[in-house]
Amino acid sequence: MSQIDVNSLLSQMRQLSTQVRMPETSFTNAASASQGGDFGALLRQSIAAVGQNQMEAGKLAAGFERGDAGADLGRTMVAVQKADLSLRAMTEVRNKLVDAYKDIMNMPV
Repeated sequence: MSQIDVNSLLSQMRQLSTQVRMPETSFTNAASASQGGDFGALLRQSIAAVGQNQMEAGKLAAGFERGDAGADLGRTMVAVQKADLSLRAMTEVRNKLVDAYKDIMNMPV
């Protein structure tokens, strides 16, 4: 089994969360989570940001498919790729968390 550097994982998640645009309604929660170190809140916000990226990409793709006047192929493709990348990153984080949980549960007491 591979060793997981928890501090490195948390710093990477914090970097990703600063790059992802957070909804304005949860901005105060994001500030308190990053200062207080509440991992659960940070994880919830990251999942919400991934969902927001998915919805935005879906709306842009649907608008482009309908042939809306303001639809731009470049902007749509960037949004779709951003949503895909954020989903893949979240999946990898989930996989690492599950692996860490399994390692902890298999430790002798």
